[in-house]
Amino acid sequence: MSIKETLLDRLKSRQATVGIVGLGYVGLPLAVEFAVEGFTVIGIDLSPSKVDAINRGESYIPDIPTSRLAPLVAAGKLRASTSYEALRAADTVSICVPTPLRQTKDPDMSYVIDSVNAVADVCHEGMLIVLESTTYPGTTDELVIPRLAQAGFTPGENVFVAFSPERIDPANPKYGVRNTPKVVGGVTPACIEAVETLYSAAVDHVITVSSPATAEMVKLLENTFRAVNIGLVNEMALICDKLGIDVWEVIRAASSKPFGFMPFYPGPGLGGHCIPIDPLYLSWKMKSLNYNARFIELASEINTSMPHHVIDKVTTALNDDCKSVRGSKVVILGVAYKRDVDDVRESPALDVIGLLHKLGAKLEYHDPYVARIRLEDEAIMESSPYSANLLASADAVVIITDHSTFDYQHLVDHSRLIIDTRNATAKTAKSRARIVRI
Repeated sequence: MSIKETLLDRLKSRQATVGIVGLGYVGLPLAVEFAVEGFTVIGIDLSPSKVDAINRGESYIPDIPTSRLAPLVAAGKLRASTSYEALRAADTVSICVPTPLRQTKDPDMSYVIDSVNAVADVCHEGMLIVLESTTYPGTTDELVIPRLAQAGFTPGENVFVAFSPERIDPANPKYGVRNTPKVVGGVTPACIEAVETLYSAAVDHVITVSSPATAEMVKLLENTFRAVNIGLVNEMALICDKLGIDVWEVIRAASSKPFGFMPFYPGPGLGGHCIPIDPLYLSWKMKSLNYNARFIELASEINTSMPHHVIDKVTTALNDDCKSVRGSKVVILGVAYKRDVDDVRESPALDVIGLLHKLGAKLEYHDPYVARIRLEDEAIMESSPYSANLLASADAVVIITDHSTFDYQHLVDHSRLIIDTRNATAKTAKSRARIVRI
């Protein structure tokens, strides 16, 4: 039996051991799905607290209940380690580590490089290595393959290499790992067959493309599409504001068109680990080819300006009450980057808080999912308990994240001034609060 046939047989029979590097929002849900399917799963993470929690059967990811994780750990189907040495027993390794941007807006590939180097050190004949971290087109060819070649491995012959973009949407009640189609692109036909076989075991629909670079580009197109359209609707919000038109009413009416229109919604800025970052990977790559990705750059410029627009709204609203920002108490509701998650990566709330702090506002925040945040100056700010008194004591309440757990009628009943960046109060009954929307 050939090397490829041996791997395929182990995958189809569920005898293979699956390795997952990075046990965050992407890696842990993927690990759980493979374990549910009967594979033995080894998760690698450099955080001892995460590893210890998993080995106790305790989940720290909201999308993965402890009640789902614990039985898999107890049955020996899933375990975690901080050491890459544990992957010597793995037949496949999926790398799901962060790919942030540096302050200079160029890619920080250090997590990927470190992971690839560590995997190459424990790689063995017949192993399938899949990069899932979002990155620029060409990363698999430029970073993964050369490092494996240094270790004596050739994709499609004695190892198999592919790219498969993660498509996790935290707190999405409808789509998870299993029912979200999975795109895969292998270096050779044998690599494509191997990666398709692997993910078909845990995902309902696997879509193959011709190369890793194509798969890498798929992810960037998906998130660039969203970033550009959000940039467009954010600019529409700015335009409508100057024209004295309610942008939310415009969007609602435009959404009645059954073809040729897809609604996007304005907000205080972009957040999370994908949309604000991924398009800039493509922009950075194109600059190396002397091409300016103008749509991407413009959308980023508009989206990153939205926290300043929020500050303008706060400043004007307080001024109308004969108050200055300096010395006013401002309560921020929601600091997570999106509804019903505990993730603050790239959250526009951090920018809004920072800008208000520089203007001298007295700040508090409440977020049921985020107990504390770290500010630019490294100071720690803790979430204040929600109460009518918290609202009533504020000169302005700013809704940044529209968590579904918030009682918006209670909010408007007990606040004097609300700056609503999400149209969250649209369905509330009239109350004493003055509501300003972006």
